[in-house]
Amino acid sequence: MIGEKVRKGFIAGIVLINISLSVGSWAQDTNELVPVAAPIPPGLETVEFYSPAVGRRMKFDIVLPADYYQSDKRYPVLYLLHGFMQNYTVWGRNLAAAFYARNLNDLIVVLPDGGNSWFVNYASSENGQTNNWEDHIVKDVIGHVDKKYRSEARREGRAIAGLSMGGFGAYSMGLRNTQLFVSIGSTSGALSHARTAAAAIRAGIDRGPGPRDQQRQARIDEADAFISRIIDVPGFSTQDERTPKGVDFVTAEQADAYDPFIIIYEVPRSQMPHLYMDAGTEDGLVNEAREMAQLLMLNNVPFDYMQSRGKHNSEYWRRSIGHMMTIQNEVMQRALGKRP
Repeated sequence: MIGEKVRKGFIAGIVLINISLSVGSWAQDTNELVPVAAPIPPGLETVEFYSPAVGRRMKFDIVLPADYYQSDKRYPVLYLLHGFMQNYTVWGRNLAAAFYARNLNDLIVVLPDGGNSWFVNYASSENGQTNNWEDHIVKDVIGHVDKKYRSEARREGRAIAGLSMGGFGAYSMGLRNTQLFVSIGSTSGALSHARTAAAAIRAGIDRGPGPRDQQRQARIDEADAFISRIIDVPGFSTQDERTPKGVDFVTAEQADAYDPFIIIYEVPRSQMPHLYMDAGTEDGLVNEAREMAQLLMLNNVPFDYMQSRGKHNSEYWRRSIGHMMTIQNEVMQRALGKRP
């Protein structure tokens, strides 16, 4: 396992930051709130199914290889998680993931929906909801894909990645479920979300939503009217509906259990998945990627890292996704013995 001495050094350096940073950071460019209609790319299908983990019908997009229905081959699967205030349609229809999936053409890409949940199992839920969003991905979505599609239903053929909130989700779920994933990836990941929550709880800081900026809320409402028709999941289409009712972490220990900077020390080296991360140099979250990279270098853990010019916006993600997908696909293909 990674050395305890180094872990304590990093934890001791925690600095309390504005709680709203990680929540709203995906929309640093306010134009990201403006909806843009996108055509359905070749190979993309939308799947509706019942998820016991969240007690409701849900949807995900899936991109299949061009020869899927003409062959009997099995394919590795990459699960791509969206960011905060985004949804299952974003990666495939707006951010070029479907294009790169078809370009690779020996890979299934699954684009799940986690609402504004941060992909964690909530400590408590209200209004009769069930909010086990980690289980929604690692049990229900993966279980449905492995049952209905010709996936390589084993660790060697499964990877997970995401952007911003989804980058946090990929790292926390990937490190908590190393038996499921051979590779985990993050682009512009909000990797310190759980650490920030734990620090706030320990300091007695209210983590509830602050006052809403009326101008920004008006833009969200305008986007909701458009995007909710595209999401088209009854009772789970507007931002209010997609924000879980309840509390994600009641105690700091519950937040620690999802903190990649802590749980990575609990993974034996023999079970450590391949690690990938990137961020734009004009994105404040690049510091979290750099911190994770430093931690890994100090402990001699292999990983892939990239940074290039860019902000926390779709322009950067359309560039980063092809690089991340190509690397994670190669990791899976090699683990499956399909490379020399």
